[in-house]
Amino acid sequence: MKTASERYAALVRLVESRTVTRAEPPLLLPAAPYFDLAGEEFGRNLLLTTTNNGVEYCLRPDFTLPIAQQYLEEGLIGVPSAFTYLGPIFRQLASTPVEFEQAGLELLGQAESDQALDQVLTFARWALAIYDITAPNVRFGGVGLFEAFLEAANVPPAWRSRIRHRFGHPEALQRLMERLANPEERVTAPAPDSRDTVIEIVTDAMLSGGLSLIGSRTPEEIADRYLEKQALDAAPVPAETVALLQDYLSVAESAESAFVRISSLCHEAGFDFDEPLGQVRNHAAALAALSPSADVIFDASFSPRLDYYTGIVFEMTGSDGEVLASGGEYGRMLERLGAPEPVSASGCALWVDRLEREANL
Repeated sequence: MKTASERYAALVRLVESRTVTRAEPPLLLPAAPYFDLAGEEFGRNLLLTTTNNGVEYCLRPDFTLPIAQQYLEEGLIGVPSAFTYLGPIFRQLASTPVEFEQAGLELLGQAESDQALDQVLTFARWALAIYDITAPNVRFGGVGLFEAFLEAANVPPAWRSRIRHRFGHPEALQRLMERLANPEERVTAPAPDSRDTVIEIVTDAMLSGGLSLIGSRTPEEIADRYLEKQALDAAPVPAETVALLQDYLSVAESAESAFVRISSLCHEAGFDFDEPLGQVRNHAAALAALSPSADVIFDASFSPRLDYYTGIVFEMTGSDGEVLASGGEYGRMLERLGAPEPVSASGCALWVDRLEREANL
C-alpha cells in the first residue's frame, strides 16, 4: 500500500505531465468576477479584503476562473490548451476560514469538445486510482440536454429561460413546477403598447407616491419585470407539457436505464430525442469502460448551482458521500468573461484532502 507522500508525489507527476501546462494563479485575486459569475451565494464563501480605494480582492477560491481569464488575456482563443493545477484554495465553511488543497485539469479551445470531456473524465479517474479508489459513485447530469429537452418539448419560449435559471436549484425548480402544474386564475389588465409607456406609468406612480427613482429598483427594472410577467401570463404551459417536464426531472437511476426511460418518455410525447441522448450515453459508456466497478447514475435534475455550465456535468463521491471530483463543460464562462467567439471548455476539480481520507478508510 502506498504511503501518503507516495500518493502525493504521484499526483504531482500527473499534473506535471508533458502534455499539459501547470498553472499557478496568484493567491490574491479580484473578487468582482466571482460575484459576477457565481453570484452572492458563492460570494458569501469568499475571504475578502478591500484596498484603500475600495476595490475588493479575495484569497483564491478556485483555479478555474483565473485560468480561463489568463487564457483570454494571453490571446489564446483558437489555440487548444491544457492546464493543470495543484495548490491551496480558500473559502469560508460555517463562517470559518478554511484552506483546502485542490488539483485539476482545464481543457480550453479544444476542437473536439466530446473528446475533451472524455479526457477530463479519464484524468479524474487516474487521480482517484492514485488513491486506490476504483469504485466511486458517479452522478451525471446534462445541462445542455435539459435545454434541448425544453425546446423539443415545445415549452413556450417565454418560460424556457425562467425554468433553465432554476435548474440546479431543486427547491426553486420544484416551486416553479408546482406553480405550472396548478396555475392560478389570473385577471390581467391589458398591457400598455410599449416598454416606454410602461416606464412612464411607473415613473409617474413612483413620483406620486414620493418614492425615489434611484432606489433599489428603477422604473426600467419594474417595467421589465411587469412586461416579463405579461409575456408569461400570455404563454401558459400546457398541463401535458408540465407533466412531461416533471417526469423527465424525476429520472435518477443507472445510466443506461435512465436513457431508455427518457427516450420512451419522448417517443410517447411524440418527438425523437435519441440524438441528444446519444452524446450523453457515449460519455457514460466511456466512463463505465474506465471504471467497470463504478456505480454510474444519470440524474436528469442534477446541475451545479452555477449557470456557466453548458453540457455534461458530473461528480464522483466516496464511501461517505463526500464529493472527491467534480466538473463538466462550462463554455458559457468564457463567453461571460468577454470571449468574442464561442470557446469550448471542460474541466474538473479534485479535493486532495478528501482523496487522502478516502484512501485511509
